[in-house]
Amino acid sequence: MESRSIKEIRDELKNYPPQQLQELCLRMARFKKDNKELLTYLLFESEDEAGFIESVKAEIDAGFKSMNRKSGYLIKKSLRKILKDTTQAIRYSGIKSTEAELLIYFCRKMRTEKIPMSTSPIIRNMYARQVHKIETTVSKLHEDLQFDYEEDIRFLKQ
Repeated sequence: MESRSIKEIRDELKNYPPQQLQELCLRMARFKKDNKELLTYLLFESEDEAGFIESVKAEIDAGFKSMNRKSGYLIKKSLRKILKDTTQAIRYSGIKSTEAELLIYFCRKMRTEKIPMSTSPIIRNMYARQVHKIETTVSKLHEDLQFDYEEDIRFLKQ
């Protein structure tokens, strides 16, 4: 089955009554965890972006706390999982300042948790990619916000 374009779907959804739209959303949420998480964000957390950011930061903290540090391989796998979850939360939000704040928090955590970047080029490259992503995101923000994030970026580049 070939999927339709967003425009076609939007036009078709206009024909449905609210009760049927609710049923469609609930049915869609049952099929994939990502759909359910996105609906959760849109319905419950999008009104309080600061609370959402704090909950994602708590998840990042939990990920670093439960990280297996026995080998570089296990550290790398743990970091990728934490980063994947963080990126997923960023996609749900879609707000550039939220993206910058969460990525800065992730990179700061990598620095303060003494992750062995000097011995692992993979981890070092992962960190460098995130710092570059932060710079790109911050450059798209308003000048006042750019100024606020400047100090964080300087710390991350040291």
